[in-house]
Amino acid sequence: MHLDDIRALPKVLLHDHLDGGLRPQTIIDLADDCGYDRLPTRDAGELGQWFVEAADSGSLVRYLETFQHTVAVCQTEEALRRVAAECVEDLADDGVVYAEVRFAPELFTAGGLSMGQAVEAVLDGFDTDLDIEVNALLCAMRQADRGDEVADLVIALRDEGVVGMDIAGPEAGFPASLFAEPFARLRAAMCHYTIHAGEAAGVESIRDALAVCSAERLGHGVRIVEDIRVAGDSAEIGDVARYVWDRQVPLEVCPSSNLQTGIADSIAEHPVTLLNDLGFAVTLNTDNRLMSGTSLSREMHLLVEQAGWDLQDLYEATVTAVHASFQSFDDKAELIVKGIQPAWGV
Repeated sequence: MHLDDIRALPKVLLHDHLDGGLRPQTIIDLADDCGYDRLPTRDAGELGQWFVEAADSGSLVRYLETFQHTVAVCQTEEALRRVAAECVEDLADDGVVYAEVRFAPELFTAGGLSMGQAVEAVLDGFDTDLDIEVNALLCAMRQADRGDEVADLVIALRDEGVVGMDIAGPEAGFPASLFAEPFARLRAAMCHYTIHAGEAAGVESIRDALAVCSAERLGHGVRIVEDIRVAGDSAEIGDVARYVWDRQVPLEVCPSSNLQTGIADSIAEHPVTLLNDLGFAVTLNTDNRLMSGTSLSREMHLLVEQAGWDLQDLYEATVTAVHASFQSFDDKAELIVKGIQPAWGV
């Protein structure tokens, strides 16, 4: 399969950060608008390459430092509307027909916006006439203490395009259980949430997200492979991995991003292929399109070229993403029957 063939197929994206997907030229334009003078270069091509190289450190902490620039230029409603609208355009151009894009509203309040104003501006930007539906996931930063406020926003805006919550930021040292109360409030209100776990921390982080917080999905989740022992053609699956496998807890896997944060040395060695072969509920995602210089089509193409994936593998990951999404059951069924199946020819 060629990259253009994959791009033409309807795809579903569940793990994409708004502030990790800005266009380089937009960053420059917005920096001019707000007087931000700390960009490493003002050439769009060079800036895009800088983000990829800066994120390619093998450390999640250093990877996250690149967001200082993108967040700094997104402190007004106008900037957030532009970034959100361009996100929708870029995803639609890549063949994505449904996406859940996440961001932390608390990061966009340095210029005087309230978290609610920041969310409303992003939702306005998502509202386009393009043939794609984009909903929002609101993140609370793990190192902060604003989980209750974010949960309140999710509940208040559940009918306006906010479909759930997440926690983001440094995973090691900030377990999901710190946010047990906000997640419990969401469960009580019948709202959805996903939890970053198994990216920078291992099996115990995943256990914590599941046992204490009842995560519906796992953001990344790929370090569940540390609970699996492979010998020849057989695999011994540990208790946590067995729980994830038995219950088909969806894994929001982001292959290129994982290489940058040290989970694997190559796409060929990335654990997503083993997890897929073992029957885990794998979905494919971009994480941060700017920092990884990627798109969902590119992520799929890399797996085809370097890890032996075929059309059936990509189709199953796409359908898994539909089922794992936080849209209504009727919308999922319609998307699969009228959108995914006919176009994929499967």
